[in-house]
Amino acid sequence: MPKPFWQRKTLKEMTTAEWESLCDGCARCCLEKLEDEDTGKIYYTNVACRLLDCEACRCSDYENRMSRVKDCVKITPEEQFFWLPKTCAYRRVAEGKDLEWWHPLVSGNPETVHEAGISVRGRIGGVEGKVRVRDYDQHLVRWPLLENAKPKPKKKKPQVKKA
Repeated sequence: MPKPFWQRKTLKEMTTAEWESLCDGCARCCLEKLEDEDTGKIYYTNVACRLLDCEACRCSDYENRMSRVKDCVKITPEEQFFWLPKTCAYRRVAEGKDLEWWHPLVSGNPETVHEAGISVRGRIGGVEGKVRVRDYDQHLVRWPLLENAKPKPKKKKPQVKKA
């Protein structure tokens, strides 16, 4: 059986469909971030982009996001991925790592990214435009930078009933 595309292709070699399917739907990249101008260090907040559907963890206007949100960053194969969380498939593949068990391309289920506790679902503390930028420091969080996921669920063994 051939290896999956993300194990045999570079990011630049992927088709548009393959590239788009790498997004696991965690929406961590859609959180507002602060950058220390002196060190370049990135700090994540729990403030979501105004276009983020916080339950679905998807952009509500993906096709027009670049024109609607002036600081939206389009992730491309040429990107420097240091600012993305270590769990991000784009960053992992760029670093020569495999996808995690909870990634929908591995699990076959788009809900596993949420079940593993990787996504922003249920963790949003505010939305861009409703939280003042000067108050972002009150919304700083570390969890988007962490790789910790809930353990892979064990398959349930079928129970045999005695007659």
